[in-house]
Amino acid sequence: MDKENQEEVKDEIQDQTENVEEAEGSETDTLKNELNDMEDKFLRARAEIANMSNRFKNERELLVRYRSQDLGKKILPAMDNLERAMAIEVDDEQGASLKKGISMVHESLLNALKEEGIEEIPAVGEPFDPNLHQAVQTVPAGEGVAADTIVEVLQKGYKLQDRVLRASMVVVAQ
Repeated sequence: MDKENQEEVKDEIQDQTENVEEAEGSETDTLKNELNDMEDKFLRARAEIANMSNRFKNERELLVRYRSQDLGKKILPAMDNLERAMAIEVDDEQGASLKKGISMVHESLLNALKEEGIEEIPAVGEPFDPNLHQAVQTVPAGEGVAADTIVEVLQKGYKLQDRVLRASMVVVAQ
């Protein structure tokens, strides 16, 4: 082979080598980009799973904390009826005995509700709070009674933890 052909063959081999190196370089860049995309997708999926796990944990805690809410709402009318029955004046021994039994049932229910975190909302003498109380009537403020103070409770209110189950229906001094 003459020198000129050798030069051409060398040039051709060098061109092919450069083409292969360019192809390998662009393939490497493509693979790096795909790897970065996959890593980004993986991190996003992991963060989403962590967020879902936290959200489910919070929802479970709320369910446990407020599990007694529906039962409490259903029992409150019975509590009102027991209180009305205890407010009746009796003058014979049988009526007093019946009233004592009703009082015992009322106390048992109050204790059971308290154990579940349901408590009566304080009202008489307290400042009116629209988050806890429902004003159904106003009366003029008298001596020793400040404005926006609750003077009478028409229906007791109850709350579970920090949630209001039923607002107190009250009369407010104005």
